[in-house]
Amino acid sequence: MAEHELLTPSEVAVMFRVDPKTVTRWARAGKISSIRTIGGHRRFRSAEVQRFLDAWQLPA
Repeated sequence: MAEHELLTPSEVAVMFRVDPKTVTRWARAGKISSIRTIGGHRRFRSAEVQRFLDAWQLPA
């Protein structure tokens, strides 16, 4: 995965095994930042998603 690659909410959801709406809620809550396209769709930076995934998988 390229560092500057942009991912859709569906692609991020597959990585976390959650629903795409959950990814959108995380973005609205500020847990993960997103970029808006001209059409208003959310996109996520792959490098940031990977960091979030690494932190999310750590045992509590």
